[in-house]
Amino acid sequence: MRIAIVIILSMILMAGIAQFCFVYIEQKSLKEHSASIKNHLDSLSSENDKLKAEIEYFSYPENLEKELRQRFNYKRIGEKMMIIVQ
Repeated sequence: MRIAIVIILSMILMAGIAQFCFVYIEQKSLKEHSASIKNHLDSLSSENDKLKAEIEYFSYPENLEKELRQRFNYKRIGEKMMIIVQ
């Protein structure tokens, strides 16, 4: 009878230890995933701030015209353009 109780308690203890190991491994995995998501969130937040700054910059017609001139060689009617190649 005593041996049966010891065996049952040993099995319960081993099951408890196994469950603890599984929970620990899962917690570690979730922490790594959480850190990865936080890094991704930080990079997206930074990108969002840059995009907001660009929207603010391009909301002024002078800045928009300046960018058009630089990127697409835009010129006004009657205006002459000189392209310098280095």
